[in-house]
Amino acid sequence: MTSQQDTIPGEGLFQDALNRYQSGAPLPGLLDDFEAITRQAPRQAAGWTCLAWLQLLLDQPGEALRSARTAVRLNPQDPQARINLSLAMLETGAKGVREHVDLVKRLMAFSPELAKELSTSMADGLSRRPGWPAMVKLQSWLA
Repeated sequence: MTSQQDTIPGEGLFQDALNRYQSGAPLPGLLDDFEAITRQAPRQAAGWTCLAWLQLLLDQPGEALRSARTAVRLNPQDPQARINLSLAMLETGAKGVREHVDLVKRLMAFSPELAKELSTSMADGLSRRPGWPAMVKLQSWLA
């Protein structure tokens, strides 16, 4: 989960939840917070991106697919949203993963800072969900 965000209503709640995530708070409680954030600000991609990430970490691929699709629809340029969508697609067997992976690869090639941030995010995902098959596959494709 990255710290990039749009300015959103309830930004304090968003930042608080993000800080708690980064401090290692239990994921189920954070999931509830991000569900509330997306209800409060349904047109803000950052909340949906974080919600999808938490759903993925909690092995809720169907819910994550819906949330990630919403995040990408709201902000097609967000590579973390594309990563989340790719992971959810892999886990649900949905078609079209390669298009999102290729876009993320291009974005990472143009921005070493972004590549580092995304690599850190993926490593965080594997530390919270060790051996995550979809993440291992996605990392190999992005390498």
